[in-house]
Amino acid sequence: MQLADFHFDLPPELIAQRPLAERTASRLLALDGADGALRDLRVPDLAQLLVPGDLLVFNDTRVVPARLQGRKATGGQVELLLERTAGERTAWMQVKASKAVRPGTAISTAGGDLQVLAREGDLWQLEFPRPVYQFLESFGAVPLPPYVTRAADAEDRERYQSLLARHPGAVAAPTASLHFDAALLAQLEAIGVQRTCVTLHVGAGTFQPVRVADPAQHVMHPERYEVPAAACDALNAARARGARIVAIGTTVVRTLEAAAPADGAPWLPRRGDTRIFIHPGVRFRAIDALLTNFHLPESTLLMLVSAFAGREAVLAAYRHAVAQRYRFFSYGDAMFITPATGVREVRS
Repeated sequence: MQLADFHFDLPPELIAQRPLAERTASRLLALDGADGALRDLRVPDLAQLLVPGDLLVFNDTRVVPARLQGRKATGGQVELLLERTAGERTAWMQVKASKAVRPGTAISTAGGDLQVLAREGDLWQLEFPRPVYQFLESFGAVPLPPYVTRAADAEDRERYQSLLARHPGAVAAPTASLHFDAALLAQLEAIGVQRTCVTLHVGAGTFQPVRVADPAQHVMHPERYEVPAAACDALNAARARGARIVAIGTTVVRTLEAAAPADGAPWLPRRGDTRIFIHPGVRFRAIDALLTNFHLPESTLLMLVSAFAGREAVLAAYRHAVAQRYRFFSYGDAMFITPATGVREVRS
């Protein structure tokens, strides 16, 4: 496996810069991983792809306004991006400045000074003058992905957030869930499709490029997750009735695969940090289908999707999407994917 194996050519104009007027207006490319067959659909056509009893698993993390602008005492500008909290008033953050900061540096912001405490790899620990999430809600900006080339505005406060978002902590949206509005959720429920939620607080590391030729050497940033008791009950019931578990987004895949019990054992509540890296060769223990947006070339998320449906089938689907002018990335269109043969562990 080489990084170049996951390259594809993408015209820049296909990178969606804004959401469509309606959440369910996006296109949907269905990929059958078993034979590579493709179908061009729309998000409301999920009702045709799902069957009564299917269990949809959403990520109910809530995006916080995680981007801050500040200045050092010297006048130099500093941009800060939350990675994860370390305590009520401390957090690990990405720091972008013309000259490196160091422990003891004070960074002035509109809400007061932040103190640099320590460094760990490419992250810095900072102390806030009041609770981190409270501070960011007042003075932070929506952390749009780096490929969205405009500044965040009031519309992003609503649209870069899932209707099911409950638990603050993410710096990037679980974007597959952005395609669901209340009417679609009600329609699926009416036909017998069930849903539950897990939590994974998406960190800024989700956009970290793979910088090594051998992707197996790439190290993921840790992200916090929780599989609560209610989700375990739903997952166990789905398995008992032979229903499919459908992950709504790659963050759900990573959560379920990190927390999946040994074959035959019941799901139990679990929380912790995960650095799980799913790439071709990894076998899946938890999921049976996946709804996901299109991902960056050479990214760990493209590798995850390739592990599930087969690299050749996925790249062929991406070439089709480019030719058909699908919209890409966080505010773009989606794929519904069923697995390639042999990528899942046999379950007892």
